[in-house]
Amino acid sequence: MRMRLSRWSPGLALLVGVVASICAFHPTTAIDIPLEVVGHVNIEQLPTITEASPSSLIAFPFDESFPMTCEAKGNPKPEFWWTKNGEEFDPYQDPRLIKEKNSGTFVIPNTGNLTEYQGTYRCYASNKLGTAITEEVEFVVPHVPKFPKEKIDPIEVEEGQPVILECNPPKGIPPLQIYWMTIGLQHIEQDDRVSIGLNGDLFFSNALEKDSHRDYCCFAAFPKIRTIVQKNAMSVIVKSTNSIMEREPSLLMPSGVKSETQLVKGDELLLECIAEGFPTPMIEWLKIDHRLPDRVTIENHGKLLSIDQVDEDDKGKYMCKATNIHGMAVHYFDVSVEEPPQWVSEPESQLSMIGSDVLINCSATGTPQPTIQWMVNGKPIEGMFSVYLNKTSNSTDSAVYQCEASNRHGTLLANANIMIMKEGLEYSAVEGKVIVMHCKVFSSPPSAVTWNKEDSTGSLEGLRFTVHQNGSLEIYNVEKEDMGQYTCYTKNTEGTSAITALLDVKGIQLNKIKHFFKHPSLGPCVFSNYSVSAPNVFPQSFSTPEDSLSLGVIKAMLLWWWCFPDIPHAPENLLLSEHKGRSVKLKWIPGEDHNSSTTEFIIEYEESQWEPGTWRELQRVPGNHGSAVLKLYGHVNYRFRVSGVNTVGRGRPSEPTERYKTPPAAPDKNPENIKIEGHLPHEMDINWEPLSPIEHNGPGLEYKVSYKRQHVEEDWQEHLVKRHSFVVKDTPTFVPYEIRIQARNHHGWGPEPKVVTGYSGEDFPSAAPDDVAVEVMNNSLVKVSWMRVHKDKLHGHLGGYRISWWRLRSLLDSKKTHGDKHTLTFPGDRNHAMVPGLTPFSEYSLIIMTFNRRGNGPGSHAVNFKTPEGVPERTPVFRVTDVQKHTVTLTWAPPLEANGVLTGYLLEYQLINNTEEVGVLQTVDISNPDTTMWVLQNLEAISRYKFYLRPCTRVGCGPRVSKESTTTGSSGLRGINSSKTFHVIEGLELGTVYTVRLMTNNWVDNTSIFEYVIRTRAKVRISTQGWFIGLMCVAALLTLMVLIACFVNRNKGGKYSVKEKEDLHPDLESQGIHDDTFCEYSDNDEKPLKGSQHSLSGQIKAEGSGDSLVDYGDEDIQFNEDGSFIGEYAGRKEKKGSMEVKGTTNQSTA
Repeated sequence: MRMRLSRWSPGLALLVGVVASICAFHPTTAIDIPLEVVGHVNIEQLPTITEASPSSLIAFPFDESFPMTCEAKGNPKPEFWWTKNGEEFDPYQDPRLIKEKNSGTFVIPNTGNLTEYQGTYRCYASNKLGTAITEEVEFVVPHVPKFPKEKIDPIEVEEGQPVILECNPPKGIPPLQIYWMTIGLQHIEQDDRVSIGLNGDLFFSNALEKDSHRDYCCFAAFPKIRTIVQKNAMSVIVKSTNSIMEREPSLLMPSGVKSETQLVKGDELLLECIAEGFPTPMIEWLKIDHRLPDRVTIENHGKLLSIDQVDEDDKGKYMCKATNIHGMAVHYFDVSVEEPPQWVSEPESQLSMIGSDVLINCSATGTPQPTIQWMVNGKPIEGMFSVYLNKTSNSTDSAVYQCEASNRHGTLLANANIMIMKEGLEYSAVEGKVIVMHCKVFSSPPSAVTWNKEDSTGSLEGLRFTVHQNGSLEIYNVEKEDMGQYTCYTKNTEGTSAITALLDVKGIQLNKIKHFFKHPSLGPCVFSNYSVSAPNVFPQSFSTPEDSLSLGVIKAMLLWWWCFPDIPHAPENLLLSEHKGRSVKLKWIPGEDHNSSTTEFIIEYEESQWEPGTWRELQRVPGNHGSAVLKLYGHVNYRFRVSGVNTVGRGRPSEPTERYKTPPAAPDKNPENIKIEGHLPHEMDINWEPLSPIEHNGPGLEYKVSYKRQHVEEDWQEHLVKRHSFVVKDTPTFVPYEIRIQARNHHGWGPEPKVVTGYSGEDFPSAAPDDVAVEVMNNSLVKVSWMRVHKDKLHGHLGGYRISWWRLRSLLDSKKTHGDKHTLTFPGDRNHAMVPGLTPFSEYSLIIMTFNRRGNGPGSHAVNFKTPEGVPERTPVFRVTDVQKHTVTLTWAPPLEANGVLTGYLLEYQLINNTEEVGVLQTVDISNPDTTMWVLQNLEAISRYKFYLRPCTRVGCGPRVSKESTTTGSSGLRGINSSKTFHVIEGLELGTVYTVRLMTNNWVDNTSIFEYVIRTRAKVRISTQGWFIGLMCVAALLTLMVLIACFVNRNKGGKYSVKEKEDLHPDLESQGIHDDTFCEYSDNDEKPLKGSQHSLSGQIKAEGSGDSLVDYGDEDIQFNEDGSFIGEYAGRKEKKGSMEVKGTTNQSTA
């Protein structure tokens, strides 16, 4: 049954069989079927990516988590999977990752160990129709930048000569900001003579005596990771002279006469010229054959030219000219502007019928020209290939095709959904049987369905034809005359649509071939289909099985084979000649290049002893060569093979040559990467990278280790070893040695080895820093300075200094305690450091020690110091406890750390009422520091207020906390404490029906959480109650029995004394005075209101439940090379004392 569109109107969707109404869309329209339609008729749909992470995701250390987003739609619902660095990655295998149900998104939590997650990710969304992919997402975990450990010698220069102080900042997340300052944090002033270059170096065009300083420091700031690192201080000594020799300019930066600058469109162009000379040269900028663009900015005293957002018009040749009275120096900049890829023709999703041609265009522009890479369902299509099918193509050819355009400046990725659908159902019937042809319809409003046959004018009628309610046509007792084309018409108020079907009473067989190929230079993928009708058109020399190909198809295939490029064929007739021991000449005949010239040949080798069966690249030669002389290692049994490379790709390798074994020889090289370490004080460990097996050049490889003390007249000590490590025993502690290692085998020694220098084992430092002083910078930061430990006392490489400190007491408390110890590490040679994070208004004790690779030295004498008063911490508890019509009661707890003498609280409040406009901020100054409750009066009824509270010391007020609440109204609205689950209502009338309604504090919403009708009890007379009458009767009877007993006892003559009477009737008042027992009642079980609803989580959480007291602790902080503002705490902060709320509070009213 062949279906085609006759007319399409909005609002009408037509489906035949399982083929959806999307058949009626234009073939080049992107496929996007509404979800309500998909759910109604179960239309299958290829996956489409709807949301994905950006191409670069940086894991900043202060972020809590990092989502890897991947969302897609499709029918069936897509399944998601990921790759990391090209290998499959399953987030569900890592319990630390946070996964989202029915989603491809997962979240990487910042648990402190993110390095293992660094890499390049890609998400795949698949269903049975195909696979869509996202662009690659690079997850970058920035490392803390550090300056290298180095000792910088002082720079001595005569007055008038140029000076360059190199910064060489470490790599880190851009942007990078460079500052030059002194140890005292004074900026180095810049002018025509002194300037900071783009590379961070500090340039002096001519040094003056005032430039002499011993503390030039380069600071590198990385704002995105909030890090500043400092290089070791540099010393400049300018020697004065009677007269400064004047000279013509020369350029310090850049070097040479010409340089090239490449930028990406939209970047900032920065050209720099820094010149030396005396008098100080002046800089002038020109653009060759053009005037400077209007957007040019000249900065840095004329030394820097900048253009923001460069474009094609800004490219060209620029010149800087440095001049003084003695001459001129110039430099030319050749500026080119390139572009990342941009789509010219982005591939579009298409819907096509079986048998039609599909062309997917994909082209992009950019500089350099982007390369095009095609993928099908996420799998790359390499080179050129063909697929032949000897059966009718079907809808399984549907897939998601990806086109990726990339150059060195970026990558573009586009997914194109290609739906190959049946154009209709071809129905076959047998005479005398029944046939049903389907015409399923989805439309709004509903449509009417009619059928007719191509040779009739009206709709089908008769006993043999039935149109069912679902639109299907059923024909009974099929006849030959029923064969032909049928049309199903659907019509509603929005329009009419029609499809056709073909009924065949006899079987018709068609054979098709699908021909699929990729043009490597243009980028499009093409489907071509050829119909075949007769199998007997082949020459007799061909075998002609049933359903074989037609001669026309064979010709088309041969035409394609000869016209389009492909990878080169394998080279042939490989021959080894000119055997010269460890060299041999390899010859070959190139294979067919398949319409793309061979650019180079790759020669590979395989040896039979160490890695048999593994082929490794030996060398490459140009594509116009047919031979190469191979330089080989000794004592190796080789064989070789060759493969060609052209613009399409690398071809298959040739057949390997016969074996060729080289004779043994002495080693050609000595070990590399020699490492000298000292793990113990009187030992020296020597390790090196051994020669690979193929580099032995013969049997019996061993190494000669030679060493002697540096600058000492003594003979070399030599040892022969077969392993790649050696330990020298009984060495002096930390002295320099000269080491050399030479390889040899049974056939001789390797070349003369190079001498490397290393030190013997280290020992613990034996001295502590002297003259330790503490300068208080503010209430939480101090500067610590000390006298450096002499190098003779270090007994090793200086690692740096460690400062340990602990809190003795708060100045509010006279009792001293030894708090937890904290430690900061400062690498490098330095004599001062900053210690941050101290608690204000406290007394501390501090010691300093130096360390090397072995460990810490002794600590210095402890130095005590005090921090000044600061502002308090925030109050940990702040609640609204009672809300009335015009009053609100606020309660709070004192701050955990007052950081000084608490003077009171600053209470502020304002009307908000859930609108953009807020009321005037009212202030209440509470001068009593012991106050923990306040009643605000004269508030507006049924109004929402926001309250702020700040504790204060003599220095100022601390951070504020806030709460919101709504006053009640005259209608009986009462605010309740949200931290409780019950409330007592008082003042109700007896025998009255009340409606109790629980609402949120957002009274505008006017919706209740629960509502209940109650009736208070009516006032009744107790004397009329039956239970009361019964109780009185029992009491009277008991009284009568007691009287009778007393009367009987008196009649027996018994007497008792006054003392006995007193014992029988004690003084109850006196007894109560001496009774120390009190009964206290506490009901902590907070019961919910009857009929109240539980929260979604099953628990009703109190509003103030988050106001818990938490103990805080800090971890060790490793300082970077600069030692300032970046560190690692060791130990934990002192535990905060628990706060006990007393039974009485001071109250005031406003």
